[in-house]
Amino acid sequence: MAKAARNNPEPIDGAAPACALQDLIDAVARGDRGALRRLYERESRRLYGIALRIVRRPEIAAEVLQDAFLQIWQKAASYAPERGDPAAWLTGIVRYRGIDAVRKLGRELPSADPEQGEAVAPDTFGESDASLARGALRRCLDELDDNQRRCILLAFVDGLTHAEIAARLSAPLGSVKSWVRRGLVSLRRCLDG
Repeated sequence: MAKAARNNPEPIDGAAPACALQDLIDAVARGDRGALRRLYERESRRLYGIALRIVRRPEIAAEVLQDAFLQIWQKAASYAPERGDPAAWLTGIVRYRGIDAVRKLGRELPSADPEQGEAVAPDTFGESDASLARGALRRCLDELDDNQRRCILLAFVDGLTHAEIAARLSAPLGSVKSWVRRGLVSLRRCLDG
């Protein structure tokens, strides 16, 4: 009976049993796209939460999750059950992708979120300076093309993920990511210039 319990563990916090995850990973390793879709449906919410705790930005967490599932698709054959639990393997992929994203962000785009470093003290700007900054931001947003502006506002004002923006705009996910990335670069240049 203990052996049966070990082979068919109960789900923890809504997670799929380990044997079901292993079966899905095995099917993904054989190139089964349906298995990848089912694996995503079962694990994406949990893995997105892990990514979000690491990167602390929803749009980056969505990118981390997408990159992780691409890696899962490409490397599923390398999963070895004797080396660890399948949920831990998936978590490890997301964790390393998240850490890489944080390192990359640290080099590229400083955060204006006080909880993530690069904090701007509330007393740094007077009311007139803050008004000038808002005006500059509006002017720079107006200089972006429509797609970039719309995606940036949906991501940073409405808090939507890249996938949610793509669904709302009926646009390919890759295009949405490019619009956000290019728009942020243009905004930064405009505001620094």
